[in-house]
Amino acid sequence: MRVTLEDNPRLPYLREKTSMLSHLPGCYIMKNRAGTIIYIGKAKNLHNRVSSYFRDSDHLTKVAKMVSNVYDYDFIVTDSEYEALILENSLIKQHKPKYNILLKDDKGYSYIKISAEDFPRITREMQKKGEGTFIGPYTSSFTSKQTVDEVNRAFMLPTCRRVFPRDFGKERPCLNYQIKRCIGLCRGCFSKEDYRAIIDEATEYIKSGSTASVEALTEQMNAAAENLDFEKAAMLRDRIAAISRAAENQKVYDKNIPDCDVVALARNGGISCVSVLNYRGGKLTDKSDFLLGETEEDDDTRENFLSQYYDAGGKIPKEIYLDAEIENRDILERFFREKSNHAVHINVAKRGDMLSLTKMAKSNAAEKLSLSVGRSGKEIAALEELGRLLGLSAPPLYIECYDISNLSSSDMVGGMVVLDNGRPAKRYYKKFNIKTVYEQNDYACMQEVLRRRFENYFDENCRDTGFATMPDLIFLDGGRGHVAAVAPMLEKMGVPCPVYGLVKDNRHRTRAVISPDGGEIVIAKNRSVFNMLTRLQDEVHRYTVTFQSKKHTAKTFEGELTKISGVGPKKAQALLSTFKTKQALKNASAEEIASVMKISREKAEEVVSEFISKIK
Repeated sequence: MRVTLEDNPRLPYLREKTSMLSHLPGCYIMKNRAGTIIYIGKAKNLHNRVSSYFRDSDHLTKVAKMVSNVYDYDFIVTDSEYEALILENSLIKQHKPKYNILLKDDKGYSYIKISAEDFPRITREMQKKGEGTFIGPYTSSFTSKQTVDEVNRAFMLPTCRRVFPRDFGKERPCLNYQIKRCIGLCRGCFSKEDYRAIIDEATEYIKSGSTASVEALTEQMNAAAENLDFEKAAMLRDRIAAISRAAENQKVYDKNIPDCDVVALARNGGISCVSVLNYRGGKLTDKSDFLLGETEEDDDTRENFLSQYYDAGGKIPKEIYLDAEIENRDILERFFREKSNHAVHINVAKRGDMLSLTKMAKSNAAEKLSLSVGRSGKEIAALEELGRLLGLSAPPLYIECYDISNLSSSDMVGGMVVLDNGRPAKRYYKKFNIKTVYEQNDYACMQEVLRRRFENYFDENCRDTGFATMPDLIFLDGGRGHVAAVAPMLEKMGVPCPVYGLVKDNRHRTRAVISPDGGEIVIAKNRSVFNMLTRLQDEVHRYTVTFQSKKHTAKTFEGELTKISGVGPKKAQALLSTFKTKQALKNASAEEIASVMKISREKAEEVVSEFISKIK
């Protein structure tokens, strides 16, 4: 959320000082009244960058608060952007300013435990508690959890709450056994020795990876076949197949992955989170999440994060993969090369395994961020992907969608539904009775609805929260014609929000997004975006059609009522607006009807017998 810059009595002085600032690259050092350094930044043009802080414009809450506390600032001119980068990192490490990104990850030690039971379980534990064998410690709980999930799936080990051997044969095997995700230990078909052999193989799998496990199991299978023990050979064959399937899909072990770090950023509003996956020797050796709080542009956030993360002492790999391009890639590569004494390449994966790993890192960042902002990782990822797909500068947090419904030229209505941070916000939904269009014309109706909506927005006396918010994105349930009719009108009104259309295929499924220039943006391959927009289009259609149907029903009732002598449109409307449902009408007494319609009791009883009693 963005807020207006708070008043700072020093702004006139700071602006005058900045007007004379050099246009060369360098670092700027913001200080409060006590002379304490509260923020350090770098710039390729000191004048332009520092000026941006003191303009009368909207800033992120964190930036506005920082600027409101700036009493003065110093600056250091450098010969190049590269020198400014080095100097900035050195100053930040030295002073640790309050408003800079200070990286704190979620590291904690965890272990993999093989319990000391007759029929052991393999679990992830945060501490060495209880009897059993512990493998670790792992510096990342993510890695240990992934490994435990993988080994339980590959060896089809039980993960239920049943106690063995106590619960042998007491209940039927669960669904996991039916879908071949569990060996069905609960059936009581395994001896302690046979089950212990499986656990030993699983433990070796954890220590050495899938390749060595498959080789050892293949030797055992071949030996069993030679000894004509075909039942054991078949069991080993199935286990090899399970491990192979798991290895094909998992990303924890892969000898084809080079030593690299995979870095991805997720944002929700101004709050950002970065996840780093560390691959060494073909294994995912660690994962770190960094909740950065409020940050500005994604490009700057990525660059600042990378420079601080690797300047803090972490080993710099030869390959770093990002989820998006950064402007100063060459400068950072040079910086990392001089720190590590080897070539460093910063890449953006476009396809294949590395793209999958980048998506995995982004998913982890989104999930971590979701805990902070109260949204699911899928919702955050969908908004991020939608923003990227449409070329928006940030994920759209407040989305409005509009639809028109009518029966020929009668009962024409419009509906507006809202997604607030990925979820329907029904308190902001709006209904519109079409007032200026008298013949069926969806384009003209859509223009009226949008015009009235933003006339309310620009009305200083408007107190309706649903109208007082400027959306980040507008969708119209319609194609090129709807966008072409509405976009120029909104531009003329001074509405800065981008407008897109939503079109369906011949099966009434959301097919594509129509851009402001009339082009189609296919969304079927972006599953999270496709699902979100399909739900949005279905919701606005449901909401608008329901409103139109109720209006038509009310109009039909009104027509029936006015057939009664002495009942005109106003009396009919008074009755229907007071008793809004069929059941309410049926439950109304003659006295209540007479009072609402301002008619005699005798006439009210006639309304009951001639109209209400016939309602089905």
